[in-house]
Amino acid sequence: MNNPYYAFVEIFENALREGASMPPGGFAPDLQKPDLAADAPKVLIFSPHPDDESITGGITLRMLRELKMRVINVAVTQGSKKERQAARFKELTDACDYLGFEVIQTREGGMEKINPKGRQGDPDNWNACVERTVEILKEHNPKVVFVPHDADWNSTHIGTHLLVMDALKKLPEDLECYILQCEFWAPMGNPNLMIESSLRDAADLVAAIAFHVEEVRRNPYHTRLPAWLQDNVRRGGELVGGQGGAVPDFTFATLYRLDKWSGHQLTPTFEGGQFISAQDSLAGLFE
Repeated sequence: MNNPYYAFVEIFENALREGASMPPGGFAPDLQKPDLAADAPKVLIFSPHPDDESITGGITLRMLRELKMRVINVAVTQGSKKERQAARFKELTDACDYLGFEVIQTREGGMEKINPKGRQGDPDNWNACVERTVEILKEHNPKVVFVPHDADWNSTHIGTHLLVMDALKKLPEDLECYILQCEFWAPMGNPNLMIESSLRDAADLVAAIAFHVEEVRRNPYHTRLPAWLQDNVRRGGELVGGQGGAVPDFTFATLYRLDKWSGHQLTPTFEGGQFISAQDSLAGLFE
């Protein structure tokens, strides 16, 4: 064998197969949830589906563990299969318990028709969902709202973005908070943050996805999360840092867009892009 990279690539293949054979969920976290102040600032994750809270949770897990912020996952939908919705909500609460996140159920079974077609074709349902979202935002007064970006391919991801934006526009114009946009199904064209995850955090995100038991039995996509986090470093080095720029020595990372919601619109919080390593503090992002 003349190819010096054969054994290197073989390690990845073997690791993927080994990961798929590991037990899905049902184990205790190695790290306990930190003690939070009664008035800890809140982060609301508006998740289109159960598992999105874990897949894109690199920064929110750090916000909980490092900044002692109260991270609350809003289960916008519980999936499209009605026979699985109750079970998927249980899997979601188990995953969030593992990470230390709290959970809000938008309604029994989750919201329906959260997509651009539903927004246009069923305005009564859409408006009711917007009003429910307004209630949640008013009740929790979050410092940070976490939502998919507006072109994240999957119709429910795009619909969740539209839902939250419609709700924010119904709140008082003087309301201010940070908006963190994430990506999964389709890359953002203008991310401005690359957030590194430590080995511990990356492993905990994989483990949390594994609590979505029936989903990973059907498709062990949790085992592919490390490769996605690694590919984000490749992409983010230039998308966030600038074309032709030096790529930081990160192993795992996730890309985001951070803006401020002010005067019923998104405004940039800083110019250019930022790389935040696992050793750097996140505190300056939300001050």
